[in-house]
Amino acid sequence: MKIATAYSTLSDTEAATTESYQQLERKLGGSPQLLFAYYAAPYDSAMVSRLLSEAAGPGCQLHGATSCLGSMTDEGFHSEEGVGMSLWGLDDPEGSYGTGMADIGTDPAEAAVAALEQALEQSGRLGEVPTLVWINGAPGEEEALIAGIESLLGADVPIAGGSSGDNTVTGEWAQIANGEFRQSAVVVTVLFPSTEISYAFHSGYDPTQTRGVATRCEGRTLIEIDGRPAAEVYNEWTGGAIAEVLPEGGNVLALTTLFPFGRVAGEVGGLPYYKLSHPDGVTREGGLTLFSIVEEGETLILMQGTIDSLVRRAGRVTDAAVEAGDFRPDQLVGGLAIYCAGCMLTVEPKMDEVAGYIHNALNQTPFVGVFTFGEQGCFVANDNAHGNLMISVVAFSNQPVEH
Repeated sequence: MKIATAYSTLSDTEAATTESYQQLERKLGGSPQLLFAYYAAPYDSAMVSRLLSEAAGPGCQLHGATSCLGSMTDEGFHSEEGVGMSLWGLDDPEGSYGTGMADIGTDPAEAAVAALEQALEQSGRLGEVPTLVWINGAPGEEEALIAGIESLLGADVPIAGGSSGDNTVTGEWAQIANGEFRQSAVVVTVLFPSTEISYAFHSGYDPTQTRGVATRCEGRTLIEIDGRPAAEVYNEWTGGAIAEVLPEGGNVLALTTLFPFGRVAGEVGGLPYYKLSHPDGVTREGGLTLFSIVEEGETLILMQGTIDSLVRRAGRVTDAAVEAGDFRPDQLVGGLAIYCAGCMLTVEPKMDEVAGYIHNALNQTPFVGVFTFGEQGCFVANDNAHGNLMISVVAFSNQPVEH
C-alpha cells in the first residue's frame, strides 16, 4: 500500500485541480486506485469532479466534498483567501475500493443504502463486509445516514467521515463522486484494504460539573432544559456567553464553540466518553438549534475547551488511532482526519500546528484533513455516532490483513 497527498491554493478551479493532481501522481508514481478530494466551496465542484475523473481514469474511484475554507495535509493548512484544495491518493493493488453517491431527498436512510450498494458494486465485493465505510454527506440528516448504512451492514462495521462544509454556512456545500457532483447528497466509499487500519473518534473537550435534563426537544431544536427555556439555561451555565442574542434570537455559532453540550456515549475502564452537540442558533421562543439530534430525557453536560486543547487534541486522537491498531511507527503509511470546522475557525491561526501534531503522530506519513459541519466516527466500544466539534482519525499501516 502506498499513500500520497497534494494540494493547491490557486484561485482558479482548473489550475488548482490540475496542479494538485499532477503533484499527486508524481508522489504516488502513477494514478491512484482511490482518490479523495477536499476543497473549498468557491471552487466549481462539477469541474473538479470531471477533471479529476478524466485525469485519474476509469481504474480510479473518486470521492470528495467541500470543506470549510480549505483543508490540511501533512504539509500544513491550505487556505488562501478562502480557497484551498487537497488530494489524498491510495495505491493498493491487493485491496478493493468502491464509491457511490445518492441524493438524500426525503428518505436519507434509503439514500445511504443506495450509495452504499453502488459503492459495493464498484468495489467488486458485493455480499462482503468492508473493513471501513467512509462517508461525506450534506449536513442535516447524519443520524439517519448512519442508520441506513447499519441497516445493510450491521452495527459492527466502523463508519467514519464528516458532513460537507462551506465558507459561510449558507448551503453552498457539495459532494462529488466518479465524475458527478451534487449539492444535497451522500457519498460513500467502502474500503477492503490489504493491510490493517485502525481508527479513533474523540472530542477536545472536558466535562464540567454543570448538567441538566433535556425536557423538551423537536428534532435538532432543544426547547427546554429542566423545564426552562434552553437558551436561558445555557446562558446562565456559560456566564452570559449568548446574552447579546437572547432578546431577539439569532446565530450563536462563534459564541458557543468552547462550550458545547456533551452526552455520555459509553465508558471504557470506568471512564465515560462523550459525543457533543454544538448550539448554532437561538430561536425567538428561547430554544437552541443544534447540529445534532438530542432526545428528551437525555442528560446534557456542559463541556469546556480551550484554544490549546483544540490544537493539541488532534494529535492525541491520532495517537489513539495508532494505539488501537497496535502499530509501530515504522508500520504507518498514512491517514485520514476529520476536524470540525467550528474548531478550525476558532484556532485558525494555529492550524499549521494542528496539522503538525497529526503528522507527527502518524510518523511523518501523508494524511489529509477535512473541516466539516458534523463529524462521524466509531467510538472505542465499536458504536458509530454523529457528533459536533469532534475529531475522527483513520490510520493506515503496511501490516498485512490476516485471513
